[in-house]
Order: sequence, then C-alpha cells, then structure tokens
Amino acid sequence: MQKRPILSRSVSWLFILPTIVFVLLFLVYPFFSIFQMSFTNQTLVGANALNPQYVGLQNYVDLFNFDTWMRRGEMGHSLLLTAQFVIGSALIGQAGLGLLLAVLFHNRRGFVRETVYTLAIAAWIIPDVVVAFAWFAYLDPDGTLNMMLNAIGINGIDWLFDYPMLSIILFNTWRGTAFSMLLFSSALASIPPSYMETADVIGANPWQRFRDILLPLLSGYIITDLILITLWTFNTFTPFLLTGGGPIFQTDIISIYTYRVGLRFFEFGQGSAIAMVVMVINLLLASVYLFISRSRAVRT
Repeated sequence: MQKRPILSRSVSWLFILPTIVFVLLFLVYPFFSIFQMSFTNQTLVGANALNPQYVGLQNYVDLFNFDTWMRRGEMGHSLLLTAQFVIGSALIGQAGLGLLLAVLFHNRRGFVRETVYTLAIAAWIIPDVVVAFAWFAYLDPDGTLNMMLNAIGINGIDWLFDYPMLSIILFNTWRGTAFSMLLFSSALASIPPSYMETADVIGANPWQRFRDILLPLLSGYIITDLILITLWTFNTFTPFLLTGGGPIFQTDIISIYTYRVGLRFFEFGQGSAIAMVVMVINLLLASVYLFISRSRAVRT
C-alpha cells in the first residue's frame, strides 16, 4: 500500500515559497536588470542619468577595442593581471600551501600543529578591513617586515610600490590558505590507515606514498578546491584595501576595474557590461573544472 505524503502539494509550495521569492528578488531580478543596463549609457549623474539611451552593443565594443585592449587601465590588461593573481594566489599559493600543510600535519598532534592551524584559521575569519590594515602596516616602508630585514643587515624596500602584485598574492595566499588546508585535512582523515601502513611495510618513501596513495585519493577534493578558490580569488575585492589598484594600475584586477568604471566613474552601463563579461568568465571557469571532474568520474 502506497503511503500518502505527510504534506499536500499546496502546503509544500507554501514552505518553499519564501526561498523562491528570495531567489527571484535578489538573484534573478538583479541579473536581468544588469543585463538590460549593459545595453544603455546609464550613468549616475548628467543627462544620461534621467534619460539613458539604448546603445546596443557599443559598451561591449568599447571593452573589446583591441587598439587599446592591453593598455594599463583597460580590460585586457586587467584580465592579464587577474590571471597572474589567480595562478599565483589560488592555484599555487592557497591550494599548494594548503595541501602541503595538510599532508605535513596529517596524523600529528602537538603544539606546533595546533599553532599553525589556529593562525591559519584566524587569518581566514578575521574581517577583511582588519587584515588589510595589518598587512599595510607590515609591508609599509617603515613597517614590521623592513624592520626585521634592517635588523639582519638587509635594506628594506617599499613592497607595495616596488612589488605590488607579489604583495597582494602573498597577502591573499596568507588570507585564504586555511580553507584548502581544512578541506584536505578532512579528506586525509577519511583515508583508511591501512593504506599508509601497507606502504610503510613495503618500504615506500614519503614522496612515493604521496604520489601513489594520497594524490590519487585526493584528486576529487583537489578539483573541488580549485573550483571554489579560483572563483573566489577571481572575484575578490580585498586587494583594493591594500593598493587601490595601483600604483599605476599594476594591481588593477578585474574586480577593482569593475568597481572603478561602474562605481567610481559612475558609468553604470559600461560597468554592467563588464559585470556580464565577468559572469561569463566565471561560468566558463566553473564549466572547465566540472568537465574535468566529470571526465575523471567516467574514467574511474
């Protein structure tokens, strides 16, 4: 005898109605509003503020004007800087360092492990503004880092002026490594201890245990981690608190570029077009990772 559902269909819809309203109001409606605005010359001030004109694809044509595409302060140059930032900070920095810390402290206990994990998690959960001011003081010409370098006889430099991209890569790596570390630590905890014990019996060295046992078992988690931190890093705005996109647009990553055009210069139409391009890039990045993940699942 088939059991009747506890709730009727109409009552079930009442429970999910708030979620539907929330999604429509805060996700679907803003998306279509930005999409529509990207085809206008809408601004905050001036004649186009009250009576924006439909300009078709002109905003997109201006963005992809290859005569000025790679100039500093233009979209092509901003995307190049963003690629450097994502590769250095997310793929090499956060994922690599997070995996290294998780493997080094796997099945270990003690003061060192707890200290490292506590500091990494603290860096992750402290508010952005607080962390940015701390790093600004750390990298300042008269800051903590240069004081330590001067103490050992090395002349300090202006890190945010001379090496701005390296500075924000190190900052964002320090800021976000905790997520990858915790994800990989949880994944390592799920691996049966007998695997590593067998490797010890046959005399496998640490690199062989990592390459032949841990890495294959962690590959699914690595893909998940890369999807998330790539998208987060691609869209992060926190480096603005350190450099403001400067000096001379050297850290003008795509999130800062979007802010500068849309909210500093108040070119809402142009800024909306940039936002739509950024959304497409995000979808492409996620699709590539998901395709790789699905292909791997099919092979196995």
